Amino acid sequence: FCQVQLPPLFNIPKSQLQCFGESAYCFSKNLLQQCNNAESSLDRFTSVVAWSISTTRPPSFGVAPYNPILGETHHVSRGSLNVLLEQVSHHPPVSALHATDEKENIELIWCQKPVPKFYGTRVEAEVIGKRQLKLLNHGETYMMNSPKLMIRFLPPRVDWIGKVKISCQETGLEAELCYITSSLLGRRGEHRVKGKIYQSSSMKTFYEVEGYWNSIVKAKDINSGKETIIYDAKEVYSELKTPIVKDLQGIWPTESTAVWSEVSKGILSKNWTKAREAKSTVEDNQRKLAKERASKGETWVPNHFTVSDSKEDGWDCSPIQERVPPAPIVVPL
Repeated sequence: FCQVQLPPLFNIPKSQLQCFGESAYCFSKNLLQQCNNAESSLDRFTSVVAWSISTTRPPSFGVAPYNPILGETHHVSRGSLNVLLEQVSHHPPVSALHATDEKENIELIWCQKPVPKFYGTRVEAEVIGKRQLKLLNHGETYMMNSPKLMIRFLPPRVDWIGKVKISCQETGLEAELCYITSSLLGRRGEHRVKGKIYQSSSMKTFYEVEGYWNSIVKAKDINSGKETIIYDAKEVYSELKTPIVKDLQGIWPTESTAVWSEVSKGILSKNWTKAREAKSTVEDNQRKLAKERASKGETWVPNHFTVSDSKEDGWDCSPIQERVPPAPIVVPL
């Protein structure tokens, strides 16, 4: 999340754009399908809450992905779900995601701009930008935000913190979730999430939600007192499969794996000189292109999204295409 130029020794061989995309397509249990297939609006909303929690992936301490270059793309398919991301701004860093599922008739539109703030012993990155999930068969759009990423140096730890609100205007249902980290030294409460699902007009609460986003989250029915497991991280993360290249000719030069190919080869072979030189080549080329645009008075325009930035609503990315086409990179089912 933080725009700091790290030496390759501290990079994982992956772009931040890929990490962002993985929260949409990298799973064992298809919770999106569950959202669509639930019969009542309340059941669908509860499934959306569970799916939202599933997009909170455990980050690593001490290593970071590459900062995506301007115009970098990541295009992957998993079954009928096609996902396309583009780095639509470099200063500030803004990533856009569009995903469509033809079979389930589902659409995702996300925009994220991380804003890091330093507090001495920790960094908190607020993730600004709209996130939409559309269940088109039901005519429902769910709006939500992302929790903050917290990096604590002493003791070293990475966690998600802060409030997440999920709302559906068509049904009037809302959820408030709070991601809570542990105290400075204690480990109790680490990765905890708690909140409620309620009707916005009457403020009537249907479920209390509590658990751990990296293990199990339960919903307690306020009327009956019955508890149900709505999210099990093991089901979502176990047996994850690595994306494979199905059509080498179909990969764009802007694809993350193509842009960072030589850097990743250097990291994986622990040839740090090669990795450092390859990374410098990518970054120098970006500076050269930026200078050329500036000298011609040109402004770079995204290929796949229309982007707007307003002080009231933050960053908003609208996909140019109605549907995301199948990708040359696929996640085996």
